[in-house]
Amino acid sequence: MPPRGKSPFDLQTLLAKVGLPGTALEYRNGQSVFTQGDPAKTVFYIQKGGVKLSVLSRGGKEAVIAMLGADSFLGEGCLAGQPVRMATATAIGSSSMIGIKHKEMIRALHDQHVFSDFFIRHVLQRCIRVEADLVDQLFNSSEKRLARALLLIAHYGSQGEPKIDIPKISQQTLAEMIGTTRARVSFFMNRFRKLGFIEYNGGLRIHNSLLGVVLNE
Repeated sequence: MPPRGKSPFDLQTLLAKVGLPGTALEYRNGQSVFTQGDPAKTVFYIQKGGVKLSVLSRGGKEAVIAMLGADSFLGEGCLAGQPVRMATATAIGSSSMIGIKHKEMIRALHDQHVFSDFFIRHVLQRCIRVEADLVDQLFNSSEKRLARALLLIAHYGSQGEPKIDIPKISQQTLAEMIGTTRARVSFFMNRFRKLGFIEYNGGLRIHNSLLGVVLNE
């Protein structure tokens, strides 16, 4: 992911330069960007805020599969022939995005090398993240999975400075992300706070000392 606040280019400027239609969109906290099963026709670029991706099983069970922040693409499955959305995207906090239609996105990827390089890097980093999430789920304790999830949300390990202050995320959402119960998340969050790893009062503040939980074998 590019450094916080320092994308390799200004996407809005690029869209205007090449005549690529991109719609500026604003979402309030909790508002749906798209819903599982909707037609997949648009790629979104998150400029500010974030998005929670979740899936719903036929039995009605919901699982959070990703949390995406600024400088991330969303809904890019339509570029690979995905006809409908495989997940529901919900805004986290006040969020600003650019929506680019499927055909226009493909044209930009063919014609604009800077843009295509940035997008390819994004896709590769997303694949690496998915593999790391799978390893984390298979081999790490729920405490370590929670610590890693919080650090990833705060962008520790990415280029640039981590985002220490992040919007408050419900314990239920965190539990769905790491595959455990809300009670376990509450227990570990209280423990992290007592140890000085995190602070939360309205928002959530992550300290780099939380890295010790992930690194400790």
